[in-house]
Amino acid sequence: MTNQYNKLSVGLALLFELILVVTAILSTVSGEWKNVALTMLAMVCLMLPFIITRIADMKMVVLPSGFQIMALVFIFLAQYLGEIRNFYHMLWWWDLLLHAIFGSYAVITALHIIKGIIIKERETTTKRFGFFAVIFAFSFSIALGTLWEVFEFTGDYLLKTNMIKGGLEDTATDLIVKILAAFTTSVIGYYCFIKPKKFYP
Repeated sequence: MTNQYNKLSVGLALLFELILVVTAILSTVSGEWKNVALTMLAMVCLMLPFIITRIADMKMVVLPSGFQIMALVFIFLAQYLGEIRNFYHMLWWWDLLLHAIFGSYAVITALHIIKGIIIKERETTTKRFGFFAVIFAFSFSIALGTLWEVFEFTGDYLLKTNMIKGGLEDTATDLIVKILAAFTTSVIGYYCFIKPKKFYP
């Protein structure tokens, strides 16, 4: 089974890219070089969901059906609205909301992946295997969240942006929110799908 490249995700990506191109042109005319750099970065990031999907197909890994759309919307909310349109400054909760969404959806993605590639051994109880699946999904989410913080730091260092606005406090708060969201989603996933044996046929 391969991942679906639906027209909606492609159309959404083209729409977002068009918005970013217009923003880059206007920012160039007005001399806002920071925004030009951010738009270029966002345009590259919008290709990542399709690259990840392609790699998943090559490795025969099935992603959640809405992965591309969810990833595209998230990147647009974080890069365009958050950084370029200054939602991070205008709305104090915007950054925390995105980190919570990231932590939660990463768990969902991990559970979906592990469901497709790992077969439960006959000798392993559903409870034990489900617990392992949840631990993996939680750890997967936290690992991706940490990489995101590294991405923000690298962007600030190379592009002279200000994604890590509050320094250590901002990074620690972001990680705590991710952990709480990932933990909550993991618990819900375990009791709603894995424990009742809805996770595996």
